[in-house]
Amino acid sequence: MLVLAVDTATPAVTAGLVELEQATPAQVRTVASRVRVDPRAHAEVLTPQILECLSETGRSRSDIAAVVVGIGPGPFTGLRVGMATAAAFGDALGVPVYGVCSLDAIAADAAGDLKDGAELLVVTDARRREVYWARYRDGVRIAGPDVSKPGELDPGQATVIAGSASHVDFFDLPVLPVETPSPAGLVEMAAPQLFAFTVPEPLVPLYLRRPDAVENSFRTLDRTGA
Repeated sequence: MLVLAVDTATPAVTAGLVELEQATPAQVRTVASRVRVDPRAHAEVLTPQILECLSETGRSRSDIAAVVVGIGPGPFTGLRVGMATAAAFGDALGVPVYGVCSLDAIAADAAGDLKDGAELLVVTDARRREVYWARYRDGVRIAGPDVSKPGELDPGQATVIAGSASHVDFFDLPVLPVETPSPAGLVEMAAPQLFAFTVPEPLVPLYLRRPDAVENSFRTLDRTGA
């Protein structure tokens, strides 16, 4: 199953094509990816990145069986670009679009470096001197997602941290080298729904606070792309 994965919840604009095979555990293989770190270029580069991935692999849009998109938490403008693009591709291709928590995808990418029972803290830039965060144990989110100032964030029993390079140093924890969601991490989080052919929930962005801009409804976005 070829899956298109995109995420714009962080300053990184991420797009990729991932082959997903049913197994235990699921086999996830990235066949092409593009990542550009530029918080002001989401709208300009995301679709070209997707087209580059298709060209690189010699695949066509009709080969895509599903789309997975990070729904945040993240800033309003960035999230809207990624989710609108994912919804538009899904609508044009007639394939399902699944939303996953972007922090969960980072945790999935970091899982291979964790010991059994270790607790992971994931943080990303929420601007306004705040961070988005969530905690994980054995691949399961046990707290969050939420937003707070670093000094007010309770790390719980976290033994390691991953996420934004500009923010992990606020915490006295060993750092894992995973800063943003990867296409493989996004697809891994959606794998159970993809294999079950679950009808996707409406795409609802995780802002965790009122956006600076006026929010448009995403409840019909996955059908219209508007």
